[in-house]
Amino acid sequence: MTEKHWDELARIYAAGISSGLATFESEPPAREKFLRSKIAALNIVALSPSDEVLGWAAAGPISERPAYRGVIEHSVYVDPKSSGRGVGQALLNELVSRARELGYWTIQSSIIAQNKASRSLHLKAGFREVGRRERIAQGARGEVAGQWLDTYLYELRL
Repeated sequence: MTEKHWDELARIYAAGISSGLATFESEPPAREKFLRSKIAALNIVALSPSDEVLGWAAAGPISERPAYRGVIEHSVYVDPKSSGRGVGQALLNELVSRARELGYWTIQSSIIAQNKASRSLHLKAGFREVGRRERIAQGARGEVAGQWLDTYLYELRL
């Protein structure tokens, strides 16, 4: 993931935001803020043969406390026009591989209950569902706007 990818990453992130199912964010963050919150070695883009960004994955620490130094939280976003083509699986597999090589011991993600595609992707990748947070936030966009939403916590022990 480089600076030249940022506009496409932000566009894909915005598509996830507008669906109401990918995140509770209301707009993509500024590039600098995003990069500051992530681990550079775990920022990944999937590119087409013509260098079009098909999707991205990134992860950051869950806490600054030393006890949690091996625990990261990740996101995977796929361009809607590339969904169903294995892009998300490839990104998640690469993220897991890199995290393992770097010595992380747990990868986690909080996924909105209605995001069945992401929940299924994580189960296929070996993550397990470890908890549910009920009525944690109201949807701001898409088909879930105004509804109280649950999230599920998924984790993978490396």
